Amino acid sequence: MSGMNAERWQRAQALFHEALVRPQDERDEFLRAECPDDPALREEVIALLAEDARGDSVLEQDLAHLAHEVLDPPPPVFRSIGPHRVLRLLGKGGMGVVYLAEHLGRRAAIKVLRDASLSPARRERFEREQQLLAQLTHPAIARLYDADVLPDGTPYFVMEYVEGVPVTEFCRDRGCDVTERLKLFRDVCEAVQYAHRQAVIHRDLKPSNILVTADGKVSLLDFGIAKQIESLDRSAAWTRTGQELMTPAYAAPEQVRGDAIGVYTDIYALGALLYELLTGAPSFALAGLTPTQIAELILVRQPEKPSLRATHTVRLNRAQWADLDLLCLTAMHKDPQRRYASVDALIRDLDHYRKSEPLDARPDQLSYRLGKFIRRNRNPVLGTALAVIAIVSLAVFYTMRLAQERTLAQLEAAKAKEVSEYVIRLFEAGDPLAAQAGKLDLRQLLDRGFERAESLASQPQVQAQMLNVLGRVYTLLSEYERAEALLKRALDIRKQRNDHPLDLAETLTNLGILYRYTSQYENAERFTREGLAIRERELPADHQDIAAALDNLGVVLSNEGKYEAAATTLHRALDIRRKSTVQPNPLVDDTLNNLAVNEFNEGHYDAAERYYREALVVAKATYGPDHAYTAVDLANLGVLLDTKGNYAEADVVMTEALRITEKRLGEYHIETAFRMTQLGGMLRRKGDYDRAEAYLRKSLEIEGRVLEPNHRNSAVTLNHLALALQEKRQYAAAEPFLRKALDIFRERVGPGHPHTATVTCSLGYLLHLEGKDSEGEPLMREGLRLLTAALPPGHDMIAMNESRYGALLTAMARFDEAEPLLTRSYEVLRKTFGERHQETVQAAARVAALYAAWGKPDRAAIYLKAASPSTANSR
Repeated sequence: MSGMNAERWQRAQALFHEALVRPQDERDEFLRAECPDDPALREEVIALLAEDARGDSVLEQDLAHLAHEVLDPPPPVFRSIGPHRVLRLLGKGGMGVVYLAEHLGRRAAIKVLRDASLSPARRERFEREQQLLAQLTHPAIARLYDADVLPDGTPYFVMEYVEGVPVTEFCRDRGCDVTERLKLFRDVCEAVQYAHRQAVIHRDLKPSNILVTADGKVSLLDFGIAKQIESLDRSAAWTRTGQELMTPAYAAPEQVRGDAIGVYTDIYALGALLYELLTGAPSFALAGLTPTQIAELILVRQPEKPSLRATHTVRLNRAQWADLDLLCLTAMHKDPQRRYASVDALIRDLDHYRKSEPLDARPDQLSYRLGKFIRRNRNPVLGTALAVIAIVSLAVFYTMRLAQERTLAQLEAAKAKEVSEYVIRLFEAGDPLAAQAGKLDLRQLLDRGFERAESLASQPQVQAQMLNVLGRVYTLLSEYERAEALLKRALDIRKQRNDHPLDLAETLTNLGILYRYTSQYENAERFTREGLAIRERELPADHQDIAAALDNLGVVLSNEGKYEAAATTLHRALDIRRKSTVQPNPLVDDTLNNLAVNEFNEGHYDAAERYYREALVVAKATYGPDHAYTAVDLANLGVLLDTKGNYAEADVVMTEALRITEKRLGEYHIETAFRMTQLGGMLRRKGDYDRAEAYLRKSLEIEGRVLEPNHRNSAVTLNHLALALQEKRQYAAAEPFLRKALDIFRERVGPGHPHTATVTCSLGYLLHLEGKDSEGEPLMREGLRLLTAALPPGHDMIAMNESRYGALLTAMARFDEAEPLLTRSYEVLRKTFGERHQETVQAAARVAALYAAWGKPDRAAIYLKAASPSTANSR
């Protein structure tokens, strides 16, 4: 050691200190990983460790070693534990001590909790590990045999004993080639995949927890800090515990930050394990670094490609290494949403690699880089996020498709470059970090895009693409006339130029969406079907673009009231999306929601609830329990529960949806306002009028900041606020809000839309409550005519407004006209919601009031009895 130079000595010292704080049984593996090509350095560090272990004087001992002696006393010595005879100590960790034991000729590993009496939290984690192991039965997961307590109350459990070595050590000692390493890695993935299907996340996957027996069998160990998926991110204290217990070399960025974790956290650790299997070393060299430096590496630095660090002898060509680089670094992506969505997806790409097939994983593209811009600069782009995201998505769609084109590759590259550069300029114009950046003005930016499109007459295909993108954006902005003009121009150009059929299909689809938004359902169905037909001719039957077109068509058919056809179409889309190579597929969530809406529109609320709950499961598995998309599904379920009259659960679900949305997107965001409107509407029906009014007024304030004037979302909020004030008998205050909502709906969605028709009825009924029956009656009559034309017979929305109209006619002594309306609507609501629902009870009370006013007390008494289950008034 005397001949060691200063640099080598510093390296040895760093490795010595890093090894010293590790359990003794993990030190050799650590040093082999850190010094794969320098056995002499490894032996020098081992000698330092041995010398340190021989130190007798406290003053001669390293501080870390001294702390280890004081704070980590020797494990207790047992001759027996329960009926088992203890053979020897296997190892110890932060929570338990593991012994090798034997009973009736069968060996087992017994884990005993350390310091059980000193830490209730440790006892709780220990018991949780036992419970999780009890529910996991898989050949690659060490089984739980038994559990009990020692005479002093210390808990222990008995596990399958796995006589093996860490997977990295097994591969190194056996000289496994890449094929053999990938086979073992796939076995590990299957075990983790099984745990995830049981809703268990491991959270501490690393080589020492993955043993391989002499015959090559993999066993996954140590679920000490594993967690049930449904209980994730519920406790800040638990999150801190998980952060303390993680192993840095395999910890995902979200663990280091203390953020919510999910299946994506285990996927990162699997990527880190694969990296080490491919290269012979961890992705980051952490020896000698401070915790801050380690965190910076994990959070900021990108690991080198495995192909650049591989040290063992391999025979792979450049293409094979490119695929392995992509596969490994996709699993280790710093953004959880850019990793494999599930272990299933990771396994599929492993199989694709084995069969020399293209991987599903794709390198980062424009959408990811611009997405990071949005997250960095959320406030400056707040009011324009939806529109800009649409531009990015459409631009990237074309960019990604370039690689699949053959004869038009160069032209398509020019088209994508033109649109992509335009999108980048949009972001640069609004970048608050740019020297010349001013306030982001979406109108100015879109006008600039239109001017650019006009200048592209000499490049008609590029011009058509730009017009198509702009038309889609203007649709999202509710500027339908301008959107229609742009999309029709794009369509004309593409037809004249005989553009690629899939480009034509995209513009047809965008026109279909536009016409759906404007309730021109006949046109919407025609254009959507044309786009679908092209895709079905050009693409394989199970292509995801066909699923998207089917999904769009299903929504149109549902809006037209063609519920059976809509359900068939949406189920076709769902079948294709469930076959996607990426699972869990977030688009499955979309289609399940659309199926739920279809059932909801038909009045099949139990079926709708089943689809909403299934969609919520998919959302939680895909995005995690605390994601904004999960909040959307929670809110949808809440609206359904609200409609069914289950206000208690609806309150819980919708309040949670608002909490997540506000946490993720901020207070002044369009989605936050929308969640407040939904919650306020439910609270109004629940009878909690003050809370309802507070949320609805706050929503209006947010909408006033982030939406353009007269946006349809504002009309929805105005309508709910007016109805809340109406329930508080503040009729004069409610009327201007309701009139404003009606004006917006007439302008934005047209007079025949169900929203417009419903608010027309609501205004008529409010005028009746104000004693202005002669003004209210023609409005209610017209609103019902529009609703009847827009919705299927027997729809509950028609029935509710027929009941209210009947009350108005009763007040005008037009009993003959009121009777069929009131009795029919009561029967519809009773069959739809049940006898105790608020709307049913109010409808019964209105029928009773009719017969009482008509001088028919016997018939009135029948309906009064039906109205008795609730105290709801019949205003």
